[in-house]
Amino acid sequence: MDFALKLFGVTLLALLINLPLGYLRQNCEKFTFGWYFYVHISIPVIIFLRVKAGFSWHFIPVTLGAAVAGQLIGGRINRRFKRSD
Repeated sequence: MDFALKLFGVTLLALLINLPLGYLRQNCEKFTFGWYFYVHISIPVIIFLRVKAGFSWHFIPVTLGAAVAGQLIGGRINRRFKRSD
């Protein structure tokens, strides 16, 4: 139970950290410094969380998937707000 709760927590944090970054990334032109910055700045934080929780490298796809989902959802929220203006 403790293992599943830790995994859920780290995965949820990866997603939540990337929501605002995906929102901000949407305002940058693709492949510029700002775009790369917003895509990659959360990686050290997610690695730290994964290591502190005691997960091996086998769980990288789980946290990476959550990070990508957070980026995509944040970008979609930004586009919706821009469309409603």
